[in-house]
Amino acid sequence: MITARPVLYPLSGDTGEASPSSGPTVLRIMLGGQLRRLREAAGITREAAGDAIRASQAKISRLELGRVGFKERDVADLLTLYGVADESERQEFLALGRRANTPGWWHKYGDVLPGWFETYLGLEQAASLIRTYNLQFIPGLLQTEDYARAVTLLGHVDADEIDQRVELRLKRQRILTQDGAPRLWAVVDEAALRRPVGGPAAMRAQLSHLIEMTGFPNVTLQVVPFRFGGHAAAGGPFTILRFAAPDLPDIVYLEQLTSALYLDKRGDVERYAAVMDRVCAHIELPVATAAILTEIHDQL
Repeated sequence: MITARPVLYPLSGDTGEASPSSGPTVLRIMLGGQLRRLREAAGITREAAGDAIRASQAKISRLELGRVGFKERDVADLLTLYGVADESERQEFLALGRRANTPGWWHKYGDVLPGWFETYLGLEQAASLIRTYNLQFIPGLLQTEDYARAVTLLGHVDADEIDQRVELRLKRQRILTQDGAPRLWAVVDEAALRRPVGGPAAMRAQLSHLIEMTGFPNVTLQVVPFRFGGHAAAGGPFTILRFAAPDLPDIVYLEQLTSALYLDKRGDVERYAAVMDRVCAHIELPVATAAILTEIHDQL
């Protein structure tokens, strides 16, 4: 018998409702976290929980981490096992499970979207702060259509696939102008600004777009000039995602050629955050960015 119920956090605000931008990835993580707290409060092992839903301990771990979808029967059986008898409370969990299984807007791009990147899209959709460092390319959220197409052409040849990938990238950018838009803080190496991806004309248009984006209240852009030499983030690009929901820890995203790493251990996240802080503190201030971009634009 459960003597104390763990605190279950609402999905946004005080209403307990999911925000419009909360995609299935985030909802799965939040539901999984709440089920984990219920299990721990009941003193039940993952192995016992797995037995209750005819699954393995590993399956329970994946459910609690939000890495797989939820069957309504499994959620109901786990709630019974954890001593959740109140019908209204059970219905809230079951409704959350159904929403967590609803495909995100990016589902239509499944033919060209690898699973590891689908996870990132779900997290990006729900982030309140996106901090990113880029060495070779302009961040995807700030790319023009021509630039995005030129980048896509570097790794793909099928015309239909290229069109889908570019369309997907442009749709991602809508989060910057929607209600409750996240704050984007991008740090871009000068190399990415001077590399004429798509040719000089496309690059000039891309730089003009970046200058325009620096005027957005939720966008901060800093440049790492060549003259600064080496710096703490020289190891490669990375993104740090922060969320308003208390259920979600900060996550570091490291993209590789055919996969990605998602780091959420506090020590790893703090190390990357410290690197980003040091870089931002020692390079040109954001107020200088528009002038730097204009100078590079005029030199192309």
